[in-house]
Amino acid sequence: MTVPNALYLDCPSCGEHAVHEVLRGKLSKKQDSMEATVKCQDCGHTYSTVVREPEVLKVPIIVSELGNSKKEEIELEAGELLSLGDELYLGETHLLVTGLECDGRRVEKCDTKDVSTIWAKKFDKVIVKISINKHTRTIAAQIDAMPDEEFFVGDMMTVGKERVVIHNIRSKDGTVRRGSVPARDIVRIYTKAVRTTSY
Repeated sequence: MTVPNALYLDCPSCGEHAVHEVLRGKLSKKQDSMEATVKCQDCGHTYSTVVREPEVLKVPIIVSELGNSKKEEIELEAGELLSLGDELYLGETHLLVTGLECDGRRVEKCDTKDVSTIWAKKFDKVIVKISINKHTRTIAAQIDAMPDEEFFVGDMMTVGKERVVIHNIRSKDGTVRRGSVPARDIVRIYTKAVRTTSY
C-alpha cells in the first residue's frame, strides 16, 4: 500500500461517495492501513480517517466464448456486491456475469466473499437483431456491435446490401422512438429499406 493523492470515500458531512484529496497520510507498520487527513471535493469538509487496504480474493470464474468454456481465476475485492448482468474485466477481456453460485446454489446477487463460482461470457461484441421492412415483406438480419456502440432513431445504416433508416428500437426497457440506445440494451432494431437513386 502506498499513500495516494486521492481516494473515493463516503463523506460523513455531505453523504456523497466522492473524490477526497489526501492532505496527509501515514502508513501503518504492516502497510495494510493508513491514517489520513482528507478533504471532500464535493463539499470541502476536512476530516481524519483510517483507510484499510481491501482484502483481495481469488474467485473461480468459468468464461464461455462461442460455445467453449474455460475455467480461470479472477481477483475481486472482499465486501463488494456482485450481481447477474455486472461487467468485469479479466486482464483485457471484457466479461458479462451470467451466473453466480453462493453456498451451493444459484443466486442473482451475492457478496464477493461468499461467491464460490462465477459464470461469465465474453462481452467484447454483442449481436444486434434487426428487422428490415421492405415494401410488403420484412427481412430479419443481425450485425455484430461493441456493447457501448449507440444506435440512433432516424440514422441511416447499411445492413448487408440494404440501405436502411432506423424508425424505432426495442430496448430492454421498452420501445424507443426518439434518441439512442447502446447495443448492450437492444432487443431489436426496426428499420425501413431506403431506395437509393443514382443520377
